[in-house]
Amino acid sequence: MNDAEILRFSIAERDRRWRAARSLLDDLGLDALLVFGEHEDAGPAAVAYDTWFTNGRPGTTVVLPRTGDPVVLFPAPMFIMDHLESTRRGEAPWIQPANLRTSRTSGALAAVLAELGFAQGRIGVVGLGPHLPWHPEGIVPFGLWSAVLAQLPDAEFRSVDLELGQLRMRLSDEELAMVRRSAQIGDSMVEAMVEAARPGVPENHIYAAGMAAGYAGGTVPANLHLWSGPDPVAAGLPGWGYRPETPRVLRDGDIIYSEVFSHFGGLHTQHQVTIAVGEVHADYARAASLARSAYDAGLAALRPGRTFGDVVDAMHEPLDAADGSIFLITAHSLNPGLAVGKGRSDIRRLPGAEAYPPVPDGHPTFLADLELVPGMTFVLEPQYAFGRHLAHLGGTVIVGQDEPVELSPYTARLLRAGR
Repeated sequence: MNDAEILRFSIAERDRRWRAARSLLDDLGLDALLVFGEHEDAGPAAVAYDTWFTNGRPGTTVVLPRTGDPVVLFPAPMFIMDHLESTRRGEAPWIQPANLRTSRTSGALAAVLAELGFAQGRIGVVGLGPHLPWHPEGIVPFGLWSAVLAQLPDAEFRSVDLELGQLRMRLSDEELAMVRRSAQIGDSMVEAMVEAARPGVPENHIYAAGMAAGYAGGTVPANLHLWSGPDPVAAGLPGWGYRPETPRVLRDGDIIYSEVFSHFGGLHTQHQVTIAVGEVHADYARAASLARSAYDAGLAALRPGRTFGDVVDAMHEPLDAADGSIFLITAHSLNPGLAVGKGRSDIRRLPGAEAYPPVPDGHPTFLADLELVPGMTFVLEPQYAFGRHLAHLGGTVIVGQDEPVELSPYTARLLRAGR
């Protein structure tokens, strides 16, 4: 598949997805799927189940009957305008105008389900189950769902988030082409950040360099996570992104931590980044070496027929044998982000942590028994710390027919600013 071909999904890809979803309905004895999409402002990294059915703007509600075309409920008339303009410019819409609705209130949704003959049907719902990591108990608003249940008292609803999520995990050739393109964009974002990083440069300039490279690659990336300092232990958006605060200026001996989230065509990659600015503490190299050992162990375990739990356990083996700390998970699935590696509670070892509410004593791997099959995508993102000297590295990997396919080996190491 060449670059020109991967710029659009084919109608065959649409039909493959709808056919797979209908096969799931048959397996579960359901009449229809009701799919809630997160608001588009949740960002490209949100689990956008609606767009998997529509290849369109996120933030819609989809009703897929066992037979017949899906109906899509838009949240606002502007979605009609975008659909119309995209069609005028030559895009082949997956959903035809006759199957669009301009409201996704409880009343509009109940009316569509009744119109399609499901007022007494058995309906699988995507949105009531876990949308990890931010919504472990679903994304559907209480008021809306209570009203739907009141208006359709004879319908039977059940959550199928996990079932649909696992169905989606084995990506098609067209989807894998999008993932590869996403990884290329993500690497270009990291390279721009590495090039921009030097003493005297403010953090926001590093951030801008990475995001600009993403835009230049032809996508709208999710917001980066970024922290810097001689020994920062933090993960998330920089403080100046959500409160009045002057961006920090880099100094010699600093470390920059960043999670770079790239996507293309609705498919996602993640790039775990540690950048050394000048001469950093020697413990960073030690920590990066251990993290790399965990990454390599994960690669060795990522084989068809094994389980996600096997991968997580293999990655923890070299880390658990050392005398430092683990603060975050080492691996999770992508496309969608459903399977999550186990955690430890070493956050409690940080000076000052005693003043905070107690952190749970670790957590088990979620979907540890998930069998690996070719076409699944995961991010291997091990981190390790000696005291406050933390190294976090890794990237996206595809489960291959035999050997795993690394999409971002560039970030699976400690990076040096300006190199």
